Order: sequence, then C-alpha cells, then structure tokens
Amino acid sequence: MLTSIPQNVATAKPAARQWYKQLWIQVLIAMALGILIGHYFPDMGVKLQPLGDGFIKLIRMLIAPIIFCTVVLGIAKMDDMSRVGRVALKGLFYFEVMTTIALVVGLVVVNLWQPGVGMNVNASNLDTASIKNYVAQGHDAGIIPFVMNIIPSTMVGSLSEGHILQVLLVSVLLGCALVRAGAIGKPVIEVLEGFSKVFFGMVGIVMWAAPLGAFGAIAFTVGKYGATALLSLGNLLLCFYVTCLIFIFFILGPIARLCGFSLFKLMRYLREEILVCLATTSSESVMPRMLSKMEQLGCKPSVVGLIIPTGYSFNLDGTCLYLASVTVFLAQATNTPLDLTQQIVLLSVLLLTSKGAAGVAGAAFVVLAATLSTVGSIPVASVALILGVHRLLSEGLTPTNLIGNAVATIVISKWENALDTEQMHRVLNRE
Repeated sequence: MLTSIPQNVATAKPAARQWYKQLWIQVLIAMALGILIGHYFPDMGVKLQPLGDGFIKLIRMLIAPIIFCTVVLGIAKMDDMSRVGRVALKGLFYFEVMTTIALVVGLVVVNLWQPGVGMNVNASNLDTASIKNYVAQGHDAGIIPFVMNIIPSTMVGSLSEGHILQVLLVSVLLGCALVRAGAIGKPVIEVLEGFSKVFFGMVGIVMWAAPLGAFGAIAFTVGKYGATALLSLGNLLLCFYVTCLIFIFFILGPIARLCGFSLFKLMRYLREEILVCLATTSSESVMPRMLSKMEQLGCKPSVVGLIIPTGYSFNLDGTCLYLASVTVFLAQATNTPLDLTQQIVLLSVLLLTSKGAAGVAGAAFVVLAATLSTVGSIPVASVALILGVHRLLSEGLTPTNLIGNAVATIVISKWENALDTEQMHRVLNRE
C-alpha cells in the first residue's frame, strides 16, 4: 500500500493550521479576486488566461507517471489477478449504470424546463467558422478509433503523450507481469515506490500554485464571456446547473447513504479539489490529489489506482448531463422536433459517443458535435450557439464528474471489501 504519501500532498486537519493557510480558503479568495478583475477590467482578465492554462499543464505533466506508479504498485501488491479483473468489471458496470442515469436525468429536466423553446434560431444563419475544428474532430470520434487509441505506439510514448487509458493499459500489463515474476520483481517494485513518493511530492509543490491558477482561469472566463453570455443563454446555464445539483443530491446522495457515508461530508473533505475544478474547468487538474485523498479516506490503493483513472474516461456523469441537456436545447432552439422514440435513440447514441472522445481537449464539445453528426436530425451548425458559454457550462460539469468519481471509488471499494470504514468515518468526521 502507498501509505507513505507525503503529508504535504494531503489536506491536514483544519484545526492544525491557521485559516489563511488552508488551500481552499486561498482558492476562494483567488476566485473572488479573479471575478472582480474579469468584471471591472475584462481586457486584463482575458490576458490572465496563461496563469490558469499553465497550472493545468503543470499538473498534466505529472498525471501519467503518477497513474503509472499507482496502478502498477496497486496490482503488484494485490497478488490476485482474478481480483484485478473483478474490480475492473464491477467498475465498468457501475460506470455504465450511472452514466445512463445521468443521461436520463438530463433529458427529463431539459424537456420539463425547455430552455430553448421560443428562440426560433435559423441554423443556416449561424457563423460556423469557429466550430469547424470541433466538427472535424467529432467525425473522427467513434468506438473503433477510441478502442484502437487505447493501444500506444510505444510503451514510453504512452507516458510522454499523457493519454490516460494508454498509461492505464501499460500499467496493468506491467503490474500483472510483476505479480507473475514473484520475488524477481521486488526490486522493480521498490524503485517504483521511491518514484511514487517523489512524484507525489512534486504534486504538493505544484499545488502551491493552485490559487494563482484559479485566479487566472476565473478572471479569463468572466472577462471573456461575462454578463453578455449569461444574459443571452442564461436560461440554459441555470437549467444545466440545476440539473447537476439534482444529480448530485438526489442520485449520488442516496447512493452515499446506502454505502454508509454522508455526501456532504465527502464534499467538505474534497472542497479544495472541487474549487480548483470549478475555477479551472478541468477535473484533470486534481487527479493526482484525488488518488492520494481517496487512499487516505480508507480505499485500498489497488482499487483507487484502477477506478479513478478509468472513471476519468468512462464515468463522466457531468459530461453526460451536459450532452443530454445541450443536445435537446439545440433541438428546441432550432425548432427541431424530437419525439420520445427519437430521444430514446438519442440516449443510445450518447451512451456510445460519451466514451468516444475521452482524453480529447474540449472533449464534451467534440462529443456534442459527433452526436449531432450521428443523429442527423439536429443541425450540426447549431453547436455554434453554445460555443461562447461552453466554458461556463464546464464549471458545472467538471465538479460533477469529480464528485461522481469520488463516490464511485468508495462504492466499488465497499463492494470489493476494500474499504476501511472506520478510517473513512474518522476522516470525514475530521477526527
């Protein structure tokens, strides 16, 4: 077990530190300053974008080696190949059930709310120049290209390019090989343990820049899109945020209760990660911390190492809510009729396309273009309507993805008898 993760990576007990030294307080202050700068000095806010992008790049730089070490060590110390397969199958089953529920919730709410009704948009009059690259990527996104993309060209290439599923594949293969090697593989395991400590230490250093990254990202968002975007498509934004809250508290909440923990306490435990996600609109920016914090919560490293990276591709609840909500919104806005049968077909397509662009930059928008191309009834050009507010929508979907994956890790750990319940309650109750 990776029980020796450096303490500076984790969140210490609040009582042990002065309030202004807590990361979530610093991120909140940075976000407030970013909003003020973006609102009153929008040009300056837009120029601060490199701060947010730079922070995300620093974290992404560390994701591949951390996943590699975590997964390899988790499997190598499991000593049971059948258990590895069992955890993976349980995870994929849970992911598919939850993403289906997310799609249904999104479709129900957007049909009841009807944020696009009355807009009467003529798609042929929209400027589509800004979406050509997304539409092109959307045509290429599909199940077969997705599966083939999991296999890296070289083992080292998977680490250098940072594709999560490629890294996961190589890690699983090496972990299984080390189990079969027995005593011969122990020196390799000891070396990887050392690298793991170093990489998590690097994450602790990089996270010092989280407030700066949050400041730049939120200043850019408010400065570039601000009040104009909120007014023009405010009904869609409100509908989507409410949909995310409904899913979190009325779907994930009961699941948490069934597993014997409080969702509110879990969100309090992950408040720093949620805030960073909210500000940077990237759940990848906190993946290394999620790996360490879920282990500290009492989940076994072998389960965490498989479920968290896989969930970042297959358990995107917030992305599914986004796809269902925005697709029907565009149909409403362009007066495209969608009866119940067509929406069931749409749900089936979304179940596939939501997995088809994992790891692609702007994945949710790319998948949206791919979905409209596949369905055919809704004009693909209509995606230009929401390009300006996509980042604002991402501020709802990324924290939802994060919380969904945290709950999934606990559920699968409990299902596998790989959860220290007493440890979880001690951590959540801040004892």
